[in-house]
Amino acid sequence: MILHSQIIGKGTPFIILHGFLGSGDNWKTLGNQFAEDGYEVHLVDQRNHGRSFHSENFSYEVMATDLLKYLNHHDISECILLGHSMGGKTAMSFAVEHPERVTKLLVADIGPKAYPQHHQDILKALSVLDFSNIKSRGQADKVLSEYIPDIGTRQFLLKNIYWKEKGILGLRINLPVLSEKIMEVGKALPKSSVFEGPAMFMKGQNSGYLEVTDEILIHKHFPKAQIVTISEAGHWLHAENPSEFYENVIKFL
Repeated sequence: MILHSQIIGKGTPFIILHGFLGSGDNWKTLGNQFAEDGYEVHLVDQRNHGRSFHSENFSYEVMATDLLKYLNHHDISECILLGHSMGGKTAMSFAVEHPERVTKLLVADIGPKAYPQHHQDILKALSVLDFSNIKSRGQADKVLSEYIPDIGTRQFLLKNIYWKEKGILGLRINLPVLSEKIMEVGKALPKSSVFEGPAMFMKGQNSGYLEVTDEILIHKHFPKAQIVTISEAGHWLHAENPSEFYENVIKFL
């Protein structure tokens, strides 16, 4: 099975991978900007997310293989690859396994290290949504607000709700598998993995995902990496400061 995507523009192939519980739709605004600069932008939905297929298998190994199949399906011999958070880990995994297919690697607010599990509250909140009673996004938001006070996080999660059929809402994500396999999301890149190509890691100024001490590990795996900070932004740096994010990406490319 081939991953679902939205393809915008014409030119050099530029693949964008979303984060955990996200989808390619999260990148539409920036994707349009990159397309205007002469790139063929692929906003990809990773497995168990967005409009892509659901599967019991979920790991960075299988997601990297999904991407390889996707590139082969679209006759893309090499590409620019950008990933945010979980998508950044997929991008790293793919780049070290298939370096000849990646001309430039961009990673947004995630490092090669292992991360402790911290999505429990979000997954619990999503699991209590009862779509036999919930008939609007507003009602779903009210339920989520009891677990998740941050409105920005709730708005991000609500993008996963869609009309399965007339009058019946549902979630696009494969919640049971993502909940069961959540430990996979925090796993580290294998110790011996190295990508010798050009790479840029972007971290949010107000995010705790990348610390100064992580830079040694980044350079161990990605010796040509440059590390930049996006000001006045947290983990969703591309949404919180899109202009600075865009400028840094274009400068790197």
